[in-house]
Amino acid sequence: MKKIFHGLIFSVVALFSFTTSAAESLLINGAGATFPYPLYSKWFYEYQKINPAVKINYQSIGSGGGIKQVTEKTIDFGASDAPMSDAELSKLSAPIVHIPTVLGAVAVAYHLPHVGSGLKLTGPVLASIFLGQITKWNDVNIAKLNPGKTLPSQDILVAHRTDGSGTTYVFTEYLSKISSPWKTKVGAGKSVQWPAGLGGKGNEGVTALIKQTPGAIGYIELGFAMQNQLPVAAIQNKAGNFIAPAIASVSAAASGVKLSADYRVSLTDSTGAEAYPISSFTYLLVYKKQVDPVKGKALVDFLKWAIHDGQKMAEPLYYAPLPGSVVSKVDQTIGQVQ
Repeated sequence: MKKIFHGLIFSVVALFSFTTSAAESLLINGAGATFPYPLYSKWFYEYQKINPAVKINYQSIGSGGGIKQVTEKTIDFGASDAPMSDAELSKLSAPIVHIPTVLGAVAVAYHLPHVGSGLKLTGPVLASIFLGQITKWNDVNIAKLNPGKTLPSQDILVAHRTDGSGTTYVFTEYLSKISSPWKTKVGAGKSVQWPAGLGGKGNEGVTALIKQTPGAIGYIELGFAMQNQLPVAAIQNKAGNFIAPAIASVSAAASGVKLSADYRVSLTDSTGAEAYPISSFTYLLVYKKQVDPVKGKALVDFLKWAIHDGQKMAEPLYYAPLPGSVVSKVDQTIGQVQ
């Protein structure tokens, strides 16, 4: 009887070990953009509840880091707010697909306790601030856009990213479109030479800088601003309207844009009357041919869930869900991953 009992214990332990091992074999590793991190964290948590055998580990290291690591194949997928450039794509050992997941806004947040919300800025004025040419909050160029607001004679502290960042790319691409001096002196990129200000790592780091520093201004993903109760500026769009970042204004930015076959499109300075001008898709970067077919199928199943069921979780975290027409197209793209 003892032998039978011990045999049963051994069998149960062995079965438990096998089950644990099988679950661990479906660990999927990703890294990249901090912009969608609040939503991705929610997705991965909720997805594991319905698929306990699949665990997705995601490192929020910035879009530049995500592109680097997926290129080197040290992760199973990357994430970036900036689509990969032709030069970056040429370094890949095999074809990759861009999977748009949601749309978001790069908000211009600021810390002016006695001014409150509702600050208005144009693209050229914003560029002059980040160029270090406008250095006081009561500068005439800001004051004339904000009649009725008492702006302090306070130094402006510019807060920007220090890491390779898709958020930086979207912000600097917008400034390059709207300001010739910015385009000439700084340009667009995931990393640029900042003429002024202090740097923070990730959306988290820039958010902390703004929150802790009276007089600060910086660019962060909208959800970070909302969760930290930071006021955000209304930015004048191409139609001449001052538009605050919000779900509706981000969706409006995408409505008039024609999608390319690979989704590498710009939504900044969109033509819509109600469009927020610093909007963007954010992407997952996935190899078409998966090295591990079991892990590849698990990743495909997650991607399908994310662009359908996962979209319901976007708005509460201040992201705009993908339009239905985009979802249909992305479904076909996911079908290319094997």
